[in-house]
Amino acid sequence: MEPSLKCGVAGVGYLGKHHARLYHSLEGATLVGIFEPSDDAANAVCAEYGCTRFSSIEELGIACDAVSVVCPTDRHAEVSLTLVEQGCHLLVEKPLCVSSVEAESILTQAKAANVMVQVGHIEHYNPVMTFLEKEVDHPKYLTVERLAPFQPRGTEVGVVLDLMIHDIGIAMALVDSSIERIDSIGVRVLSPTEDIANARIKFANGCVANLSASRVSEKKAREIRVFQDSGYLSLDFMNQKGHLIKKSGPSLERHEVPVEQGEPLALELESFLSCVRETKTPKTDGSFGKSALEVALTITRQIQSSWIS
Repeated sequence: MEPSLKCGVAGVGYLGKHHARLYHSLEGATLVGIFEPSDDAANAVCAEYGCTRFSSIEELGIACDAVSVVCPTDRHAEVSLTLVEQGCHLLVEKPLCVSSVEAESILTQAKAANVMVQVGHIEHYNPVMTFLEKEVDHPKYLTVERLAPFQPRGTEVGVVLDLMIHDIGIAMALVDSSIERIDSIGVRVLSPTEDIANARIKFANGCVANLSASRVSEKKAREIRVFQDSGYLSLDFMNQKGHLIKKSGPSLERHEVPVEQGEPLALELESFLSCVRETKTPKTDGSFGKSALEVALTITRQIQSSWIS
């Protein structure tokens, strides 16, 4: 039996505490410790899982083989580069960082240090995505809606980098074609950056993706519809269910989708640890994360330039 990987979490707020929970419970992982500026958040995690609170990112990195970076997005590059210097494999929550320059720096330094970077595009590990990857064949049009109620957490970036980037990554993976044109619009409501956004992405193979995101909605939703010659699929990432409409002669037949239930974050961390152990390239590696980030930044620039004009 292989030795357990020594794991850590940089940032144990709303999402980071779940990374800590899973590293504590997953087979083949040992939660060594955390770095967290908030005394309350740090004390709660350390008390529950019996791990160490390190006083610096450097100390966390020295003690660990693999670390989840779950701090605010504008700190991702700084924290990631420090951990790379200590030889840690990284799972960096999406988005990878806030600029192409930062992304390139992380990828270059990680390659030089021979460490792996996985980006936390969690929906790619959702059983719904596994079903889509099997069933989607030459999509012609897809539409994705991602809605969430407002909360201050995550507002260091706009809704495109906060929420829509999930669906940018999903569309890029399912369509598998270069992007030809992007048209975007966005509105500020409660924060300095856009809180509602829509992007229409035209791919070189003719497929069009229409993505809508809001973080000032009264309800939560994470839904995708994919249209192709054989029919269309309608799936719910949040509730892990949906249906498939297929052509049957001159009529249409509806089939409920047999989605296997599973906690996406647990599946994502299991995949991360497996890639570290077996030296495999993650499904959402640093290059994928950088590509999705660059599309999200293009959308953000379009939105912000429309406010100026």
